[in-house]
Amino acid sequence: MTRRPSTLARVLSSALAAGTLLSTAACSDDGDRDGSRASGITATQVAGKQQTTSPTADLTTEAARTALITEADIEDDWSQVKDTEAENWHDSLFIGTVDVSDFLTAKADAADCQRLLDSLFDDDLLGRPSGSSALRGFEEGNSRLLYQVASYDRTDPQGPMNWMATLPQKCDQFTATDGGEQRTVQVVDTSLPKVGDAREGLRVTVRGTTGGTQATLTVDVAAVRVGNDAITVTAGGLDGGETDSVEQAVKLGTQRLKDVLAGKTPTLDLSEVE
Repeated sequence: MTRRPSTLARVLSSALAAGTLLSTAACSDDGDRDGSRASGITATQVAGKQQTTSPTADLTTEAARTALITEADIEDDWSQVKDTEAENWHDSLFIGTVDVSDFLTAKADAADCQRLLDSLFDDDLLGRPSGSSALRGFEEGNSRLLYQVASYDRTDPQGPMNWMATLPQKCDQFTATDGGEQRTVQVVDTSLPKVGDAREGLRVTVRGTTGGTQATLTVDVAAVRVGNDAITVTAGGLDGGETDSVEQAVKLGTQRLKDVLAGKTPTLDLSEVE
C-alpha cells in the first residue's frame, strides 16, 4: 500500500479535498452503550475476560478474503469499489505535523497524536499485518468505508488496541499544520457491539483548510480482535461519520471471521440487519 507521500505528492493529494475526500478505516460516537469502553472498561480488561473464546486456525490469504464483508452486510447504499482503488485511498487532511506546544505537560502525547494521524493516512492503525491480510472498499456519496481483515500472528494486536484506548485522553484536541495550513483535530472514544475478544472505537474529526478550501472530515474507526487476527473499519467523509454502517460491519464482520477460522462458510444473518 502507498505510504506517506513526498512534498509534491502531498500537494497533489490535498487537491482531492475540494471534491471527494478519501477516507481510510471506523466506529461510532454513541456514548456509553454496550461495548468495551462502557463504564471505563478498557480493551485490556475485555481481552482478559474473553481470551479463551477465539478460534486458533491460521488465517490464510484466501480465508482473509472470504472473511471480508460485502455490500449486503452493511446498511445504506454502499457500493463496492475495485480493490486497487481502495488500496490507494488516502485522505489529505490527515497529513500534518502535530503542534507540540499543545502538549505543555506531556510531550510524549504529541508523538502519539502524530502516530494517529500517520496511521490513519497509511491505513495501518494496528500496524502492518505480520501475516495474511485482505481489504475491501465501499463508497457512498462523499463517504468511504475501508474494511480490512488481517493476521498479526507474529506481533500483538492487543498492544495497538491498548494504545487506541489512550488516545481520547492524550489527543482530546490538538493542532496540526501542513504547508502553512492549520487544522484542529478532535478525538473521542466510541462504543462498539460486544463482539470479538477485544474492541476499540474512535471518532476523529479534522477541521481546517486544504488547498485553500475549508473542510470538515469525520471518520469513525473500529478495531476488533479475534485471537491474533483483527478486523479494522474506517468510514466517514465530508458528510460526517458512519455510525450505523460501522456497527453493522463490526457485528457481521466479526462473525464472518469467526466462521472462517472455524472452517465454516460465512452467511448473512438477516436477523442482524434492521
